[in-house]
Amino acid sequence: MTTKVTQQKTAAVAKDKEYVLQIAKEMNIKFIRLWFTDILGVLKSFAITVEALEQALEEGVGFDGSSIEGFARIDESDMIAMPDPNTFCILPWRPKENAVARMFCDILTPNGKPYEGDPRFVLKRNLLRAAQMGYTYYVGPELEFFYLQSQKDGAGVAQPVQPPQPIDQGGYFDLTPLDMATDLRRETVLTLEAMGIGVEYSHHEAATSQHEIDLRYTDAMTMADNAMTYRLVVKEIALKHGVYATFMPKPFSHMNGNGMHVNQSLFSVKGDCNIFFDPKDKIHLSKTARHFIAGLLKHVPEFCLVTNQWVNSYQRLVPGFEAPVYISWAVKNRSDLIRVPAYKPGKEYSTRIELRSPDPACNPYLVFSVLLAAGLDGVEKEYPLDSPVEENVFAMSEAERKHRGIRMLPDSLGEAIELCEKSELVQRTLGDHIFRSFIENKKIEWARYRAHVSDYEIKEYLPIL
Repeated sequence: MTTKVTQQKTAAVAKDKEYVLQIAKEMNIKFIRLWFTDILGVLKSFAITVEALEQALEEGVGFDGSSIEGFARIDESDMIAMPDPNTFCILPWRPKENAVARMFCDILTPNGKPYEGDPRFVLKRNLLRAAQMGYTYYVGPELEFFYLQSQKDGAGVAQPVQPPQPIDQGGYFDLTPLDMATDLRRETVLTLEAMGIGVEYSHHEAATSQHEIDLRYTDAMTMADNAMTYRLVVKEIALKHGVYATFMPKPFSHMNGNGMHVNQSLFSVKGDCNIFFDPKDKIHLSKTARHFIAGLLKHVPEFCLVTNQWVNSYQRLVPGFEAPVYISWAVKNRSDLIRVPAYKPGKEYSTRIELRSPDPACNPYLVFSVLLAAGLDGVEKEYPLDSPVEENVFAMSEAERKHRGIRMLPDSLGEAIELCEKSELVQRTLGDHIFRSFIENKKIEWARYRAHVSDYEIKEYLPIL
Protein backbone atom coordinates (compact mmCIF):
# COMPACT_ATOMS: atom_id res chain seq x y z
CA MET A 1 0.00 0.00 0.00
CA THR A 2 2.75 2.46 0.90
CA THR A 3 4.46 2.22 -2.49
CA LYS A 4 1.22 2.74 -4.40
CA VAL A 5 0.16 5.66 -2.22
CA THR A 6 3.54 7.35 -2.59
CA GLN A 7 3.48 6.95 -6.35
CA GLN A 8 -0.01 8.45 -6.57
CA LYS A 9 1.01 11.46 -4.48
CA THR A 10 4.18 12.02 -6.55
CA ALA A 11 2.21 11.89 -9.81
CA ALA A 12 -0.30 14.40 -8.46
CA VAL A 13 2.40 16.87 -7.42
CA ALA A 14 3.89 16.78 -10.94
CA LYS A 15 0.74 18.31 -12.41
CA ASP A 16 1.38 22.04 -12.37
CA LYS A 17 0.33 24.85 -14.71
CA GLU A 18 3.02 24.08 -17.29
CA TYR A 19 2.12 20.40 -17.32
CA VAL A 20 -1.57 21.16 -17.91
CA LEU A 21 -0.86 23.59 -20.75
CA GLN A 22 1.51 21.14 -22.42
CA ILE A 23 -0.86 18.16 -22.20
CA ALA A 24 -3.79 20.27 -23.40
CA LYS A 25 -1.79 21.14 -26.51
CA GLU A 26 -0.47 17.63 -27.15
CA MET A 27 -3.84 15.91 -26.67
CA ASN A 28 -5.89 18.33 -28.77
CA ILE A 29 -7.96 19.52 -25.80
CA LYS A 30 -10.58 22.07 -26.80
CA PHE A 31 -12.84 22.25 -23.73
CA ILE A 32 -12.02 22.17 -20.02
CA ARG A 33 -14.82 21.54 -17.58
CA LEU A 34 -14.37 23.18 -14.22
CA TRP A 35 -15.95 21.08 -11.47
CA PHE A 36 -16.97 21.85 -7.89
CA THR A 37 -19.77 20.77 -5.54
CA ASP A 38 -22.53 22.49 -3.63
CA ILE A 39 -23.02 21.72 0.08
CA LEU A 40 -25.13 18.64 -0.71
CA GLY A 41 -22.43 17.09 -2.88
CA VAL A 42 -24.15 17.78 -6.20
CA LEU A 43 -21.53 18.15 -8.91
CA LYS A 44 -21.51 21.54 -10.63
CA SER A 45 -19.69 22.32 -13.87
CA PHE A 46 -19.06 24.95 -16.48
CA ALA A 47 -16.71 24.84 -19.43
CA ILE A 48 -14.01 27.08 -20.83
CA THR A 49 -12.11 26.69 -24.08
CA VAL A 50 -8.42 25.92 -24.26
CA GLU A 51 -7.75 29.51 -25.32
CA ALA A 52 -8.87 30.66 -21.85
CA LEU A 53 -6.99 27.94 -19.98
CA GLU A 54 -3.76 29.80 -19.16
CA GLN A 55 -5.61 32.80 -17.77
CA ALA A 56 -7.93 30.51 -15.78
CA LEU A 57 -4.93 28.80 -14.18
CA GLU A 58 -3.47 32.18 -13.25
CA GLU A 59 -6.55 34.11 -12.13
CA GLY A 60 -9.41 31.65 -11.85
CA VAL A 61 -12.79 32.10 -13.53
CA GLY A 62 -15.56 34.27 -12.11
CA PHE A 63 -19.14 33.00 -11.76
CA ASP A 64 -22.40 33.82 -9.99
CA GLY A 65 -22.64 31.78 -6.80
CA SER A 66 -26.11 32.95 -5.75
CA SER A 67 -27.89 30.00 -7.39
CA ILE A 68 -25.58 27.33 -5.94
CA GLU A 69 -27.08 25.51 -2.93
CA GLY A 70 -25.41 26.75 0.25
CA PHE A 71 -23.23 29.34 -1.46
CA ALA A 72 -23.69 33.09 -1.45
CA ARG A 73 -26.70 35.41 -1.21
CA ILE A 74 -27.65 37.65 -4.12
CA ASP A 75 -25.83 40.64 -2.63
CA GLU A 76 -22.53 38.74 -2.33
CA SER A 77 -22.76 36.40 -5.29
CA ASP A 78 -19.45 36.95 -7.08
CA MET A 79 -17.23 33.88 -6.79
CA ILE A 80 -14.02 32.67 -8.40
CA ALA A 81 -13.43 29.06 -9.44
CA MET A 82 -9.68 28.41 -9.20
CA PRO A 83 -8.72 25.22 -11.09
CA ASP A 84 -6.49 22.74 -9.27
CA PRO A 85 -3.89 21.55 -11.82
CA ASN A 86 -3.36 18.35 -9.81
CA THR A 87 -6.85 17.21 -10.82
CA PHE A 88 -6.45 17.71 -14.57
CA CYS A 89 -7.50 14.69 -16.62
CA ILE A 90 -9.13 13.92 -19.94
CA LEU A 91 -12.72 12.62 -20.01
CA PRO A 92 -12.42 9.30 -21.90
CA TRP A 93 -16.08 9.11 -22.90
CA ARG A 94 -15.93 12.37 -24.85
CA PRO A 95 -14.74 12.47 -28.52
CA LYS A 96 -10.97 12.56 -29.12
CA GLU A 97 -11.51 15.26 -31.72
CA ASN A 98 -11.71 18.55 -29.79
CA ALA A 99 -11.25 16.53 -26.61
CA VAL A 100 -12.62 17.46 -23.20
CA ALA A 101 -10.71 17.55 -19.90
CA ARG A 102 -11.75 18.42 -16.38
CA MET A 103 -10.28 20.04 -13.28
CA PHE A 104 -11.72 20.36 -9.80
CA CYS A 105 -11.79 23.90 -8.49
CA ASP A 106 -11.31 25.62 -5.19
CA ILE A 107 -13.87 28.38 -4.70
CA LEU A 108 -12.50 31.79 -3.75
CA THR A 109 -14.00 35.15 -2.85
CA PRO A 110 -13.28 38.12 -5.17
CA ASN A 111 -10.33 39.11 -2.97
CA GLY A 112 -8.73 35.71 -3.55
CA LYS A 113 -9.40 34.16 -0.13
CA PRO A 114 -10.86 30.64 0.30
CA TYR A 115 -14.65 30.73 0.39
CA GLU A 116 -16.00 29.28 3.64
CA GLY A 117 -18.99 27.78 1.81
CA ASP A 118 -16.77 25.56 -0.37
CA PRO A 119 -16.93 21.90 0.78
CA ARG A 120 -13.47 21.26 -0.69
CA PHE A 121 -12.04 24.01 1.50
CA VAL A 122 -13.71 22.46 4.55
CA LEU A 123 -11.86 19.20 3.92
CA LYS A 124 -8.57 21.04 3.27
CA ARG A 125 -8.90 22.87 6.57
CA ASN A 126 -9.52 19.66 8.52
CA LEU A 127 -6.69 17.83 6.77
CA LEU A 128 -4.36 20.68 7.69
CA ARG A 129 -5.32 20.27 11.33
CA ALA A 130 -4.52 16.55 11.09
CA ALA A 131 -1.17 17.35 9.47
CA GLN A 132 -0.33 19.72 12.31
CA MET A 133 -0.91 16.79 14.67
CA GLY A 134 1.46 14.67 12.57
CA TYR A 135 -1.13 12.67 10.62
CA THR A 136 -2.21 12.07 7.04
CA TYR A 137 -5.77 10.75 6.70
CA TYR A 138 -6.36 7.91 4.25
CA VAL A 139 -9.76 6.56 3.24
CA GLY A 140 -11.24 3.89 1.02
CA PRO A 141 -15.01 4.19 0.54
CA GLU A 142 -17.06 1.35 -0.92
CA LEU A 143 -19.86 3.00 -2.93
CA GLU A 144 -22.75 0.70 -3.82
CA PHE A 145 -25.27 1.42 -6.57
CA PHE A 146 -28.10 -0.13 -8.53
CA TYR A 147 -28.38 -0.62 -12.30
CA LEU A 148 -32.01 -0.04 -13.36
CA GLN A 149 -33.99 -0.24 -16.55
CA SER A 150 -34.46 3.18 -18.12
CA GLN A 151 -36.72 4.97 -20.56
CA LYS A 152 -36.58 8.39 -22.21
CA ASP A 153 -38.93 11.15 -21.14
CA GLY A 154 -40.60 13.64 -23.49
CA ALA A 155 -37.40 15.64 -23.78
CA GLY A 156 -35.40 12.55 -24.70
CA VAL A 157 -33.63 12.39 -21.31
CA ALA A 158 -33.11 8.90 -19.85
CA GLN A 159 -35.05 8.30 -16.64
CA PRO A 160 -35.50 5.15 -14.53
CA VAL A 161 -38.62 3.10 -15.26
CA GLN A 162 -41.31 3.63 -12.61
CA PRO A 163 -41.53 1.65 -10.41
CA PRO A 164 -37.81 0.87 -10.60
CA GLN A 165 -36.91 -2.38 -12.38
CA PRO A 166 -33.58 -4.26 -11.97
CA ILE A 167 -31.58 -5.36 -15.02
CA ASP A 168 -30.31 -8.59 -13.42
CA GLN A 169 -31.36 -11.15 -10.82
CA GLY A 170 -27.93 -11.76 -9.32
CA GLY A 171 -26.86 -11.83 -5.70
CA TYR A 172 -23.61 -11.38 -3.79
CA PHE A 173 -20.59 -12.17 -6.00
CA ASP A 174 -22.85 -13.83 -8.59
CA LEU A 175 -21.66 -14.17 -12.16
CA THR A 176 -24.05 -14.83 -15.02
CA PRO A 177 -22.69 -15.59 -18.52
CA LEU A 178 -23.12 -12.68 -20.92
CA ASP A 179 -24.26 -10.54 -18.00
CA MET A 180 -24.79 -6.94 -19.12
CA ALA A 181 -24.04 -5.59 -15.65
CA THR A 182 -20.62 -7.27 -15.66
CA ASP A 183 -19.82 -5.53 -18.95
CA LEU A 184 -20.98 -2.21 -17.51
CA ARG A 185 -18.70 -2.63 -14.50
CA ARG A 186 -15.81 -3.62 -16.74
CA GLU A 187 -16.16 -0.51 -18.90
CA THR A 188 -16.56 1.66 -15.81
CA VAL A 189 -13.35 0.29 -14.29
CA LEU A 190 -11.43 0.85 -17.52
CA THR A 191 -12.74 4.41 -17.74
CA LEU A 192 -11.77 5.18 -14.15
CA GLU A 193 -8.28 3.78 -14.69
CA ALA A 194 -7.92 5.84 -17.88
CA MET A 195 -8.56 8.87 -15.67
CA GLY A 196 -5.83 7.85 -13.23
CA ILE A 197 -8.23 6.55 -10.58
CA GLY A 198 -7.06 3.25 -9.11
CA VAL A 199 -9.58 0.44 -8.67
CA GLU A 200 -9.15 -2.51 -6.30
CA TYR A 201 -11.96 -4.77 -7.53
CA SER A 202 -15.61 -4.85 -8.56
CA HIS A 203 -18.43 -7.28 -7.90
CA HIS A 204 -22.15 -7.89 -7.68
CA GLU A 205 -23.55 -6.89 -4.29
CA ALA A 206 -26.16 -8.67 -2.16
CA ALA A 207 -29.32 -7.11 -3.57
CA THR A 208 -30.73 -7.78 -7.02
CA SER A 209 -29.01 -5.57 -9.63
CA GLN A 210 -26.81 -3.98 -6.94
CA HIS A 211 -23.11 -3.50 -7.65
CA GLU A 212 -19.91 -2.16 -6.15
CA ILE A 213 -16.58 -0.91 -7.51
CA ASP A 214 -13.98 -0.28 -4.82
CA LEU A 215 -11.49 2.53 -5.33
CA ARG A 216 -7.88 2.13 -4.32
CA TYR A 217 -7.07 3.47 -0.84
CA THR A 218 -5.54 6.97 -0.91
CA ASP A 219 -5.46 10.32 0.90
CA ALA A 220 -8.82 11.87 1.74
CA MET A 221 -8.66 14.87 -0.62
CA THR A 222 -7.75 12.75 -3.63
CA MET A 223 -10.44 10.27 -2.65
CA ALA A 224 -13.15 12.91 -2.31
CA ASP A 225 -12.37 14.11 -5.85
CA ASN A 226 -12.27 10.48 -7.02
CA ALA A 227 -15.61 9.66 -5.38
CA MET A 228 -17.30 12.58 -7.15
CA THR A 229 -15.77 11.43 -10.44
CA TYR A 230 -16.72 7.80 -9.76
CA ARG A 231 -20.40 8.63 -9.32
CA LEU A 232 -20.47 10.51 -12.61
CA VAL A 233 -18.58 7.81 -14.52
CA VAL A 234 -20.89 5.05 -13.26
CA LYS A 235 -23.90 7.03 -14.49
CA GLU A 236 -22.29 8.05 -17.81
CA ILE A 237 -21.35 4.49 -18.75
CA ALA A 238 -24.77 3.19 -17.74
CA LEU A 239 -26.63 5.82 -19.81
CA LYS A 240 -24.38 5.08 -22.78
CA HIS A 241 -25.86 1.56 -22.78
CA GLY A 242 -29.46 2.56 -22.06
CA VAL A 243 -29.30 1.77 -18.34
CA TYR A 244 -29.89 4.03 -15.35
CA ALA A 245 -27.52 3.87 -12.37
CA THR A 246 -28.56 5.22 -8.99
CA PHE A 247 -26.79 5.85 -5.68
CA MET A 248 -30.12 6.46 -3.94
CA PRO A 249 -29.79 4.94 -0.45
CA LYS A 250 -32.96 2.83 -0.59
CA PRO A 251 -34.76 2.54 -3.95
CA PHE A 252 -36.45 -0.80 -3.06
CA SER A 253 -38.48 -1.43 0.09
CA HIS A 254 -37.85 -5.19 0.10
CA MET A 255 -34.09 -5.20 -0.59
CA ASN A 256 -30.88 -3.92 0.95
CA GLY A 257 -30.04 -0.28 0.33
CA ASN A 258 -26.87 1.33 -0.99
CA GLY A 259 -24.17 1.90 1.60
CA MET A 260 -20.79 3.61 1.51
CA HIS A 261 -18.63 1.77 4.01
CA VAL A 262 -15.64 4.02 4.71
CA ASN A 263 -12.30 2.38 5.54
CA GLN A 264 -10.03 4.79 7.41
CA SER A 265 -6.54 5.02 8.84
CA LEU A 266 -4.03 7.59 9.97
CA PHE A 267 -0.52 7.52 8.55
CA SER A 268 2.48 9.59 9.51
CA VAL A 269 2.77 12.82 7.54
CA LYS A 270 5.47 11.22 5.37
CA GLY A 271 3.15 8.30 4.68
CA ASP A 272 5.66 5.66 5.78
CA CYS A 273 3.98 4.50 8.98
CA ASN A 274 0.42 3.35 9.69
CA ILE A 275 -0.40 4.93 13.04
CA PHE A 276 -3.28 2.47 13.58
CA PHE A 277 -0.99 -0.59 13.65
CA ASP A 278 0.51 -2.01 16.84
CA PRO A 279 2.33 -5.35 16.54
CA LYS A 280 2.05 -5.96 20.30
CA ASP A 281 -1.71 -5.49 20.54
CA LYS A 282 -3.92 -8.60 20.49
CA ILE A 283 -5.80 -7.39 17.40
CA HIS A 284 -2.92 -5.17 16.23
CA LEU A 285 -4.76 -1.90 16.94
CA SER A 286 -2.75 0.96 18.41
CA LYS A 287 -3.99 3.17 21.24
CA THR A 288 -4.44 5.95 18.69
CA ALA A 289 -6.69 3.71 16.61
CA ARG A 290 -8.76 2.79 19.66
CA HIS A 291 -9.19 6.44 20.64
CA PHE A 292 -10.13 7.24 17.03
CA ILE A 293 -12.83 4.54 17.08
CA ALA A 294 -14.11 5.86 20.42
CA GLY A 295 -14.37 9.35 18.92
CA LEU A 296 -16.43 8.04 16.01
CA LEU A 297 -18.73 6.08 18.32
CA LYS A 298 -19.27 9.07 20.60
CA HIS A 299 -20.08 11.55 17.85
CA VAL A 300 -21.81 9.41 15.21
CA PRO A 301 -25.36 10.43 16.24
CA GLU A 302 -24.36 14.09 15.75
CA PHE A 303 -22.72 13.70 12.35
CA CYS A 304 -25.25 11.19 11.01
CA LEU A 305 -27.02 14.07 9.25
CA VAL A 306 -23.87 14.59 7.16
CA THR A 307 -23.17 10.93 6.40
CA ASN A 308 -26.86 10.18 5.78
CA GLN A 309 -28.36 13.44 4.58
CA TRP A 310 -31.62 12.50 2.86
CA VAL A 311 -35.07 11.43 4.06
CA ASN A 312 -34.49 8.22 2.11
CA SER A 313 -31.21 7.58 3.95
CA TYR A 314 -33.17 6.49 7.04
CA GLN A 315 -35.20 3.97 5.04
CA ARG A 316 -31.89 2.12 4.69
CA LEU A 317 -30.92 2.37 8.37
CA VAL A 318 -33.50 -0.14 9.60
CA PRO A 319 -33.06 -3.66 11.03
CA GLY A 320 -33.09 -6.62 8.65
CA PHE A 321 -31.27 -5.19 5.63
CA GLU A 322 -27.58 -5.45 6.65
CA ALA A 323 -27.23 -1.72 7.37
CA PRO A 324 -26.08 -0.81 10.90
CA VAL A 325 -28.57 0.57 13.37
CA TYR A 326 -26.83 0.14 16.72
CA ILE A 327 -23.69 1.97 17.84
CA SER A 328 -21.08 -0.69 18.53
CA TRP A 329 -17.80 -2.00 17.16
CA ALA A 330 -16.35 -5.43 16.48
CA VAL A 331 -13.43 -7.24 14.90
CA LYS A 332 -15.29 -9.88 12.90
CA ASN A 333 -18.98 -9.11 13.30
CA ARG A 334 -20.42 -7.38 10.21
CA SER A 335 -23.61 -6.34 12.01
CA ASP A 336 -21.76 -3.65 13.97
CA LEU A 337 -21.43 0.02 13.07
CA ILE A 338 -17.62 -0.15 13.05
CA ARG A 339 -15.70 -3.21 11.95
CA VAL A 340 -11.96 -3.81 12.19
CA PRO A 341 -10.95 -6.00 9.22
CA ALA A 342 -8.74 -8.92 10.21
CA TYR A 343 -4.99 -8.28 10.22
CA LYS A 344 -2.87 -10.31 7.79
CA PRO A 345 0.80 -10.87 8.65
CA GLY A 346 3.04 -8.60 6.60
CA LYS A 347 0.12 -6.33 5.77
CA GLU A 348 0.44 -3.84 8.63
CA TYR A 349 -0.07 -0.96 6.21
CA SER A 350 -3.58 -2.30 5.59
CA THR A 351 -4.65 -1.94 9.23
CA ARG A 352 -7.80 0.16 9.17
CA ILE A 353 -11.27 0.62 10.61
CA GLU A 354 -14.50 0.47 8.63
CA LEU A 355 -17.49 2.71 9.38
CA ARG A 356 -20.58 1.14 7.82
CA SER A 357 -23.33 3.74 8.29
CA PRO A 358 -22.69 6.35 5.54
CA ASP A 359 -24.46 6.11 2.20
CA PRO A 360 -23.13 7.04 -1.26
CA ALA A 361 -25.58 9.92 -1.83
CA CYS A 362 -23.56 12.11 0.52
CA ASN A 363 -21.08 14.94 0.04
CA PRO A 364 -17.72 13.10 0.40
CA TYR A 365 -15.80 16.30 1.27
CA LEU A 366 -18.04 16.94 4.27
CA VAL A 367 -18.26 13.26 5.26
CA PHE A 368 -14.50 12.77 5.38
CA SER A 369 -14.24 16.03 7.31
CA VAL A 370 -16.63 15.01 10.09
CA LEU A 371 -15.23 11.49 10.35
CA LEU A 372 -11.71 12.84 10.69
CA ALA A 373 -12.77 15.48 13.22
CA ALA A 374 -14.67 12.97 15.34
CA GLY A 375 -11.80 10.51 15.30
CA LEU A 376 -9.21 13.16 16.16
CA ASP A 377 -11.40 14.38 19.00
CA GLY A 378 -11.18 10.89 20.45
CA VAL A 379 -7.41 10.86 19.95
CA GLU A 380 -6.87 14.29 21.52
CA LYS A 381 -9.11 13.60 24.52
CA GLU A 382 -8.07 9.94 24.77
CA TYR A 383 -11.61 8.61 24.88
CA PRO A 384 -11.71 5.07 26.30
CA LEU A 385 -12.98 2.34 24.01
CA ASP A 386 -15.45 -0.24 25.34
CA SER A 387 -14.97 -3.92 24.56
CA PRO A 388 -16.00 -5.07 21.07
CA VAL A 389 -19.46 -6.54 20.60
CA GLU A 390 -18.96 -9.80 18.72
CA GLU A 391 -22.49 -11.08 19.29
CA ASN A 392 -25.29 -10.27 16.85
CA VAL A 393 -26.57 -6.93 18.19
CA PHE A 394 -29.85 -7.31 16.30
CA ALA A 395 -30.57 -10.58 18.12
CA MET A 396 -30.16 -9.00 21.57
CA SER A 397 -33.15 -7.95 23.61
CA GLU A 398 -33.74 -4.26 24.17
CA ALA A 399 -32.93 -4.75 27.84
CA GLU A 400 -29.61 -6.41 27.03
CA ARG A 401 -28.60 -3.63 24.63
CA LYS A 402 -29.52 -1.05 27.28
CA HIS A 403 -27.51 -2.92 29.91
CA ARG A 404 -24.46 -2.91 27.64
CA GLY A 405 -24.88 0.78 26.80
CA ILE A 406 -25.52 0.18 23.09
CA ARG A 407 -27.23 3.24 21.64
CA MET A 408 -29.03 3.61 18.30
CA LEU A 409 -28.43 5.80 15.29
CA PRO A 410 -31.10 8.43 14.54
CA ASP A 411 -34.13 6.74 12.99
CA SER A 412 -35.28 9.68 10.85
CA LEU A 413 -33.99 12.79 9.17
CA GLY A 414 -35.87 14.85 11.76
CA GLU A 415 -34.05 13.22 14.68
CA ALA A 416 -30.71 13.55 12.87
CA ILE A 417 -31.33 17.29 12.37
CA GLU A 418 -32.05 17.77 16.09
CA LEU A 419 -28.86 15.99 17.13
CA CYS A 420 -26.66 17.68 14.54
CA GLU A 421 -27.97 21.16 15.32
CA LYS A 422 -26.71 20.79 18.90
CA SER A 423 -23.28 19.52 17.89
CA GLU A 424 -20.35 21.80 18.63
CA LEU A 425 -18.04 19.35 16.86
CA VAL A 426 -19.99 19.35 13.58
CA GLN A 427 -20.36 23.14 13.64
CA ARG A 428 -16.64 23.62 14.24
CA THR A 429 -15.76 21.06 11.56
CA LEU A 430 -18.00 22.45 8.81
CA GLY A 431 -17.68 26.13 9.77
CA ASP A 432 -20.59 28.39 10.63
CA HIS A 433 -21.58 29.12 7.03
CA ILE A 434 -21.97 25.55 5.77
CA PHE A 435 -23.32 24.34 9.12
CA ARG A 436 -26.17 26.87 9.09
CA SER A 437 -26.92 26.42 5.38
CA PHE A 438 -26.87 22.64 5.64
CA ILE A 439 -29.20 22.55 8.65
CA GLU A 440 -31.59 25.00 6.99
CA ASN A 441 -31.68 22.92 3.79
CA LYS A 442 -32.39 19.72 5.72
CA LYS A 443 -35.16 21.34 7.77
CA ILE A 444 -36.88 22.37 4.55
CA GLU A 445 -36.58 18.83 3.18
CA TRP A 446 -37.95 17.32 6.40
CA ALA A 447 -40.89 19.75 6.48
CA ARG A 448 -41.78 18.93 2.86
CA TYR A 449 -41.55 15.20 3.57
CA ARG A 450 -43.76 15.41 6.65
CA ALA A 451 -46.45 17.20 4.66
CA HIS A 452 -46.37 14.60 1.88
CA VAL A 453 -49.09 11.93 1.77
CA SER A 454 -47.58 8.68 0.48
CA ASP A 455 -49.15 5.95 -1.67
CA TYR A 456 -48.84 3.65 1.34
CA GLU A 457 -51.08 5.93 3.43
CA ILE A 458 -53.68 6.22 0.68
CA LYS A 459 -53.82 2.44 0.17
CA GLU A 460 -53.73 1.62 3.87
CA TYR A 461 -56.05 4.23 5.38
CA LEU A 462 -58.37 5.69 2.74
CA PRO A 463 -60.59 2.55 2.45
CA ILE A 464 -61.12 2.26 6.21
CA LEU A 465 -60.96 5.72 7.73
